[in-house]
Amino acid sequence: MRWSQTLIPTMKEVPADAEVPSHQLMLRAGLIRQLMAGAYTYLPLGLRALKKAEQIVREEMDAAGGIEIFMPALQPIDLFERTGRKDAFGNVLINFHVKRGDRSIHMALGPTHEEVVTDLVSKHISSYRQMPLTLYQIQTKFRNEERPRFGVLRTSEFLMKDAYSFHTSVESLNDTYQRIYRAYCRIFARCGLNYLPVEAESGPIGGDASHEFMIPADNGEDFVVHCKTTGYAANLERAETGRKTPALTATDSPAAMQKVETPNVGSIDAVCKLLKCTPQQMLKTLIYLADEKPVAVLVRGDHEVNENKLRRALNASRIELADTGTIFKVTGAPVGFAGPVGIKCPVVADHDVPLVKDAITGANAEDMHLTGVNIGRDYQLETTYDIRNAVAGDPSPRGEGTLELVHGIEVGHVFKLGTKYSVALDAVFDDEKDARQPIIMGCYGIGVNRIVAGLAETCFDANGLVWPLAVAPYSVILCPLQVTDEETMTVTNTIYNQLQAQGVDVLMDDRDQRPGFKFKDADLIGIPLRVVIGGKGIKEGMIEVKWRWEAEARKIALASAVPVILDMLTARKAEEKAKVPE
Repeated sequence: MRWSQTLIPTMKEVPADAEVPSHQLMLRAGLIRQLMAGAYTYLPLGLRALKKAEQIVREEMDAAGGIEIFMPALQPIDLFERTGRKDAFGNVLINFHVKRGDRSIHMALGPTHEEVVTDLVSKHISSYRQMPLTLYQIQTKFRNEERPRFGVLRTSEFLMKDAYSFHTSVESLNDTYQRIYRAYCRIFARCGLNYLPVEAESGPIGGDASHEFMIPADNGEDFVVHCKTTGYAANLERAETGRKTPALTATDSPAAMQKVETPNVGSIDAVCKLLKCTPQQMLKTLIYLADEKPVAVLVRGDHEVNENKLRRALNASRIELADTGTIFKVTGAPVGFAGPVGIKCPVVADHDVPLVKDAITGANAEDMHLTGVNIGRDYQLETTYDIRNAVAGDPSPRGEGTLELVHGIEVGHVFKLGTKYSVALDAVFDDEKDARQPIIMGCYGIGVNRIVAGLAETCFDANGLVWPLAVAPYSVILCPLQVTDEETMTVTNTIYNQLQAQGVDVLMDDRDQRPGFKFKDADLIGIPLRVVIGGKGIKEGMIEVKWRWEAEARKIALASAVPVILDMLTARKAEEKAKVPE
């Protein structure tokens, strides 16, 4: 492609409304343009990168046994009503009525396709002999994002690869899950991403049944808990710590417990300000309903309860914060004054709680707190649990190393759905004994836009983007120094045509601009291999080649330019391939 014949509107200045590097660089390099909040046009360079990422996804999904289909973006609202997700999605679901004759049809723009694919399978799969089966598509999704931001990282319209597997047994699901997990590792490695698979919250079947694939990035909106020593990684909702139950014996030399007035304070910060203490000296008591039964949950004042870990610790199906009536019933006080001393419900505590000596807690009385609260004398615990969010410095659950918190961008997710959708939508099969059973499902998603945005967020320098070869819009950019010089353009066109004939995607900057101007644009758009033609080099029978990430160019003989360039590309592809897991 010749630069003069395509659309690459580069920008020299950083757009004022672009907050993160990926957004800034994708705008400046002419990859995207915003139509409205949450909706972007992909310009030629951006679309080429997107299509290359899409093709890698498609190749690996095919190799993993996936069968590609294409489902409608328009979906009938009754499918969401049958699965209960119309209310669960809330305002995120873009739904509307359209008139057809004298009828009003209620439909939605698909935020995802669990309902549609399950409905499809329910009509065509009826026997155990037809499974396992994995169907996937690469399709536009729509979600009413309340706060679209960060360019194409958070939008209302985005390209997603979503796959769904159908099974007769959990064992079969596990096999497919592992196969697609490995395919995801290959996809992200082939795209040149620095990715991190992390444990996520499990699906309905339970166990370690969910993983997210994260791109570590300073501007990522998610937190990843990671131990470099052991390799342990999990999202914040799932992350465990290596802490254990401490001694639950009485504290040595405890202070006297005293009741103090704390009028008009109900938060940790307000109590700390009034009593001139730190949150680490306080025990926070939250009242939850675990399967509708009240339970008091203790964590240190500077920590946060992890409700998923709490649910597992209590072996409960449902966890939610108690209503004000329940709180008053078990504490005798309004919200903000609960404490373990004399509370009228079971108490569970995090591992750190017994370690707080002479703690400050709510007094289970309005406008009152207790100081000098100690385990053994003032409240009792049979054991403790890991029920708070992990924090930096916690020990790894794998026995060595410590945890750190890393910002990450989620780019993929694999999880086990179980029978949630098959039961709701009557997707059943006849087993070997002719008994009707609900189909067991898995679900696997990749944000294709996020692959491109994730690369832009993490692969750049002061001059612009630095694309890996596999996803770069073009592999080679030819920069003739003088487009008005006949000899220069004859040589440039010869190299251009020969590279194209060898299947190389090459961009020729045929604009009549100064060399420095062209070089800056070439660096900005990040094409991996730059070839400079003209000037004294033509007379010397030499041209210059330079990888985007190298500081200096090197000269090669013009007579052997195309074979050398092809060898360079082949060697680079081999380097990138060597990083891809088997």
